[in-house]
Amino acid sequence: MNPRTCVDPLGRFRVGIHQPKFEVKNLRENKYPEKLGQLSDGTPVDNQINFPKGNVLESGADRIYEIANPFPFRGTTFINSAWAAPHAGRPETIGVPLPSPCSFLQNMDDWRPDLTSVDKTRLLELLPHPLCIALAQASTDQEELMLLAQKACTLLFEKGSHTPWGIGYKQKKDGSIVPDIHDHEVFEVLVNNPNLPDTYKKAMVLKPGVQGKSEIIGEFRSKDKTTHVFEYLRRNSYIPWGHYASNMADDAIRYRAEDLTIEDMTGLRHLYYQRVYVRVAIQLGIALATPGKCMDANELEALRRTITLALKSDTAQALTFNRSLWGWNFGFGFAQSGHRLHASHQMVHQQNSLVPETIIDNQGDTYDCFSCGDMVADFILEFKKATGKNFFDAYLSAIQNNGRTDGKSIGHSSLIVHEDDQVILFAPKAQVSEWELQLITKNACSNILEADISLKTSLDQAILTAIQVLEKLGAKMVTAIEFSGRFDKPDTGQHLLYSFIPRLPYAPGTFSEAQLRWISGCFPEDFAHACRRAIQLN
Repeated sequence: MNPRTCVDPLGRFRVGIHQPKFEVKNLRENKYPEKLGQLSDGTPVDNQINFPKGNVLESGADRIYEIANPFPFRGTTFINSAWAAPHAGRPETIGVPLPSPCSFLQNMDDWRPDLTSVDKTRLLELLPHPLCIALAQASTDQEELMLLAQKACTLLFEKGSHTPWGIGYKQKKDGSIVPDIHDHEVFEVLVNNPNLPDTYKKAMVLKPGVQGKSEIIGEFRSKDKTTHVFEYLRRNSYIPWGHYASNMADDAIRYRAEDLTIEDMTGLRHLYYQRVYVRVAIQLGIALATPGKCMDANELEALRRTITLALKSDTAQALTFNRSLWGWNFGFGFAQSGHRLHASHQMVHQQNSLVPETIIDNQGDTYDCFSCGDMVADFILEFKKATGKNFFDAYLSAIQNNGRTDGKSIGHSSLIVHEDDQVILFAPKAQVSEWELQLITKNACSNILEADISLKTSLDQAILTAIQVLEKLGAKMVTAIEFSGRFDKPDTGQHLLYSFIPRLPYAPGTFSEAQLRWISGCFPEDFAHACRRAIQLN
């Protein structure tokens, strides 16, 4: 029995087609007629259609396409043809409209032109908390956002100036010193609003150290000094054994994907590569040639080669931490109801860590630690045993030779958004979120220790392209994750895989998603076409 995947061993995609026709027994005894309302000409509207006589016959409901995810552990996608068909061949219809300018104070001015600055400040002070959150998120008015900032926290200004130089602090009962923030939720939303003036962002959240006591243990600066990235250590992390966060520095402010440069992405990723290589080198007893400084690309490549040779040695020390973890929460969202919609970026930041192979459980026995890349490794081994084929060879073939999901000639058939000789960025046939993009290496490369300078350059460019394309289409919040293999298990046939998962309006996770049933209203081929169009229009 073949594994449950849409990837055929012959390098084609398999798509299930539901064409529902059914009859439903009517088990209702009574009718409850009601007049619901009327049309503008007085014609009444009632509910008779809701109380049919006899059984209900559905002769042809919407066609639904069922596509098992290439990786069984990620579930199955269902595409409703009635929703998706209108987008076929019309990439311009795929996108989220840009929000309109928003200013509460401007509306007040339109109503009462005589309002003074004191009046406006007082109005904002009187706003209920939920409205403050909504305004902090949606407002494009810098004056309004500055007033909200002064309501949310204590700001310190130069004498006679409206430019803050810092933030007030207070001492807690335990003696610790913390920022004097009056409304943490409004504060957090404000500092993630790109329209807040940069001087306020810097004073409130961007200066090194203002976010807390996390040590800065790495730094990347481009030669022209336009790119500057700090690496923070998060000791007490939700990721066991801590994690590392690469944040754009306060003199390289980036709040939108369109503001990011390839040098920025190189810097963010360079700190990831460097931290992983250094931590693995230490485990193997490899001395660093240039301790206490940021390595350049060539020094990092030399260390990578030394590590890979050491791992192949018969005398190589066993790695306690043998897998990497990388992710990126791009964008921020917070509802006035208090629901956190996406993690705070507080500028652009990426996170990484290493995963131990085993720990000790509560019975004193060995406990295998979890890494999402292991599920890929397990599956491709199962695929090879069941079919005799290498999964990623079949997957790449299916991507490059894709036919439209609906089988029609209207619209493009390609899933590919961007590619070079090293990597391919594409819309997956079965998306775990509308607008998901994936990135894979064309050749076997299971982790970043196996990636040379050329491949890392291709990965960095493709990651930047993915985020910028999604933002261009209107996505404001994107989660990016890496699926990678173990450092000490070479030649598995695994390829590095990245998934970019947007959070879109009107698409919250529901019971379907909780069952790994991903509902989509767009064919992946039309989404890929929209992405290529966005690149061309950029």
